[in-house]
Amino acid sequence: MDLISYDKNIVIKEDLIKLYYSPGACSLSPHIVANEAGINVELVKVDLKNHKLTNGTDFLTINPKGYVPVLEINEGEILTEGPAIVQYLGDQQSKAEVVPAAGTMERYHLQEMLGYINSELHKTYSLLFNPSLNPDVIKERKDYLKKRYQFLDKKLSEHEYLLGEKFSAADAYLFTVTTWAKKMEIDLSDCPGIIAFQKRVGERPAVIRAMKEEGLM
Repeated sequence: MDLISYDKNIVIKEDLIKLYYSPGACSLSPHIVANEAGINVELVKVDLKNHKLTNGTDFLTINPKGYVPVLEINEGEILTEGPAIVQYLGDQQSKAEVVPAAGTMERYHLQEMLGYINSELHKTYSLLFNPSLNPDVIKERKDYLKKRYQFLDKKLSEHEYLLGEKFSAADAYLFTVTTWAKKMEIDLSDCPGIIAFQKRVGERPAVIRAMKEEGLM
């Protein structure tokens, strides 16, 4: 099994990068990637309901979009959107190989998978978090999700990870959104590849550390 031990002594800069997150939200994905790459980040918790930080700061002054993740690279330099953030983090510590090198076909396949997870899974889950959603729409969206998971299940029945046998940022993203399946009552019992994948990724030291840091375990 391809496990990478988190090394707290490996950092890319003397100053900490800030990762604005909400426990268990999609910001868990870049949190995992940062740990996998050995990048020391300062975690800043966000109350998404009230758009406030724990110190009372209005989160909308940091990200007018109103959602996480947000990476503050240095004062005044803000990066948003998970797929962009994980690629930035991976590029800062290329030896960790959590993202393939820029310009390679492997990198484009990573972007392909990040795009698929973002548009087909993440955005569909986002709708299901709306408590006022019509029951017929809920059923249709759940069926849609299961159909989209079947494509990934086939890939993961043939390989340990989305890009083959090595963990990548796309796996961190898939793991994160799939943790929402239980809460949304999405039955993935007919996707053994996905179930095995979730267990495999959930045992990685960087993932365990991220989940502990967010109070998820």
